[in-house]
Amino acid sequence: LSRAEVVSSEAEVEATGKQLQIAKTALVEARGRVEEQQRLADAAVTAIQSAKNDAGRLKETISATTCEIDRLIHDVDIHSKESKEATIKLAQMLESNAWIADERHHFGVANGPFDFGKRDPAEARRRVSQLSERRDKLSRTVNMRAMNMLGTAEEQYADLLRRREIVLADKRKIQAVIDDLDARKEQVLRAAYEKVNAEFSSIFSSLLPGTRAQLVPPEGQTILEGLQFRVAFGDTWKESLSELSGGQRSLVALALILALLLFKPAPIYILDEVDAALDLSHTQNIGQLIKNHFNNAQFIVVSLKDGMFNNANVLFKTKFVDGVSTVTRHTPSTSSSALASAALRSAKASDDMRPHQIGGRRKLAA
Repeated sequence: LSRAEVVSSEAEVEATGKQLQIAKTALVEARGRVEEQQRLADAAVTAIQSAKNDAGRLKETISATTCEIDRLIHDVDIHSKESKEATIKLAQMLESNAWIADERHHFGVANGPFDFGKRDPAEARRRVSQLSERRDKLSRTVNMRAMNMLGTAEEQYADLLRRREIVLADKRKIQAVIDDLDARKEQVLRAAYEKVNAEFSSIFSSLLPGTRAQLVPPEGQTILEGLQFRVAFGDTWKESLSELSGGQRSLVALALILALLLFKPAPIYILDEVDAALDLSHTQNIGQLIKNHFNNAQFIVVSLKDGMFNNANVLFKTKFVDGVSTVTRHTPSTSSSALASAALRSAKASDDMRPHQIGGRRKLAA
């Protein structure tokens, strides 16, 4: 070959070597990029596989949850149906067993006849099943006439239950009326007690100045259970009426009677020697009390004491003349009260002037 061709070939070889080196470098770079892409592809495949696994697990969870929801919905439907059936059955039981309404408040009470907590439902069902089987066995040999009698007895029993319900309803109505009457009675009695107690205290203080008296229920009791007297002289209360004299006890009784008369007035009153056990000052107080407190009533008073006569507006005196009782009417000039009074004197001798009978009509005070 010529020198020029050799030089040209060497130049081509050198150029080709350079291109080869460049190609090798590009190949290395391409391989690096391929390896990086392969790594990324492997990571993506791994992520995809993990996502697929997670998706599978989620699908399984969703499927299980869906099944649980379906089961719960089914249970809810069953319970709703059972609740409706139980409600209907309860209404039927209440209608066919009237005693339930009266005994229902005992249901579930511990140690009671209806303590359901101590009774096993399974045992109860087993017992019912045994009794049903026994009933079926007995029904094969039972006397038909007895069945007819049983039917009649059941009808009678049902009729008695119906009557019992009527009686219980009437009882409840009567009890309601009794409760209402008791409430009214207590209201009226309390009003009467307050009125009579106030009048009793006022009258007794008028009959026996310097004293006080009242009607109070015994300790621990109410006015519906009873009342007792309490009397005080000054600031000292007596423990019982036995500490009072006979005349003082008479004034207590008279004050109560007059207080009752003020509470429920009458057109006429008759007092027969209510001052027999009293001294003249107390008799005078009684006369003045009648004059001041009973302005619209008529009194006929039998008395043997002047303290009563002095408060009368009409006085009748009697005396025996030759064995015959003679009555004379007097109008005392000193009497300006509204009290009607008369005196009764029993004559021990034909010429003995003693009060024998008094009577008169009250005049209204001016």
